[in-house]
Amino acid sequence: MKKIILILFISFVPFSSCIKEKSKKEQAINYQCPMQCEGDKTYQETGSCPVCKMDLKPITNDHSHEMKSEEISETSIFNLTSKWKTEENKTIELRDLKGKTLVMVMIYTSCKAACPRLVADMRNIEKKIPDNVKNEVQYIMISIDPEIDTPERLKLFAIENQMNGEQWTFLQGDMNSVREFANVLAVKYKQISPMDFSHSNIISVFNSQGELLHQQEGLGVDNNETIAKIIESTN
Repeated sequence: MKKIILILFISFVPFSSCIKEKSKKEQAINYQCPMQCEGDKTYQETGSCPVCKMDLKPITNDHSHEMKSEEISETSIFNLTSKWKTEENKTIELRDLKGKTLVMVMIYTSCKAACPRLVADMRNIEKKIPDNVKNEVQYIMISIDPEIDTPERLKLFAIENQMNGEQWTFLQGDMNSVREFANVLAVKYKQISPMDFSHSNIISVFNSQGELLHQQEGLGVDNNETIAKIIESTN
């Protein structure tokens, strides 16, 4: 009788060990760019994405991670945790914009060249959106000059340009937040004098979950495709 018990005990030990090793492997934490710049590529240590320079985020194989990814996808801008000030001096995160189609552009208020034309393009897009979906779209103007573009200055700019309705939101971040988000939008900018920047002219459309749908590049370009994407996103 003792032999039988001993045999069963010896057989059970390695089986139990396998279960523990498998469980440990399933719970292992890897790190990945939240925007998936390199697809499904993961890293075993923390660091920054070599493409967009965002901090790598931990990912696991457990059930809680799967539930979280169902709420906000890994490519959503709502994964960014940076803080922003609106033209009303209210502090928000990008995830606070969740629920509407977002049309975004990066400008600065002292610009005398490209930005006024980008502003005109945004207003032109807004005017062409059908009345039945107007309330489903939010237009976001993000300053690339946060030191000058305070909430008070952004508010004045919004009023001067007749963009102070509820459908318009102006954002001021810090230098790191602006740089991080510019990388996400593939917007390149560089300060060339104390008051001037050179920058990309890109209008980006995101769905209500913060996923990039479309980008329009250039000034005064045909915006029919952009408008079609916005309307499609609201349906």
